[in-house]
Amino acid sequence: EVHLVESGGGLVQPGGSLRLSCAASGFTFNAFGLSWFRQAPGKGLEWVSTISRAGVTSYGDSAKGRFTITGDITKNTLYLQLSSLKPEDTAKYYCASAGTRGQGTQVVVSS
Repeated sequence: EVHLVESGGGLVQPGGSLRLSCAASGFTFNAFGLSWFRQAPGKGLEWVSTISRAGVTSYGDSAKGRFTITGDITKNTLYLQLSSLKPEDTAKYYCASAGTRGQGTQVVVSS
C-alpha cells in the first residue's frame, strides 16, 4: 500500500525558512515523479513542484527561486526547502506520487 507522510510544517516569520519532509513507503521511491502541492485557506489545490524519475525538477511560479525540491532515495524521503517565506505561502502542503497524496503539513507564515 502506498503511504506518504508529510512533516516539518509550523509557524515561521516572513522571510524565514522551513524544510518539509515526505516519507514514502509501499512503492519504489523513484519509480514515479514526486510532487508537492499546497492549499491555502479558502483556495483550491495549487501545484508547487515536481521532481521526475530522472531527477529533473520543475516549479510553479510561486515557488521559483525560493523553494527547492529534492529526494533521498536511501531514505525514501522527499523534501521541499522553503525560503524567503511570505504570508501568502501560508497553506497546507501535500506530497503526492503514485496516485496518492499524503495528509499534509501546515505552514503558517506570520509575524
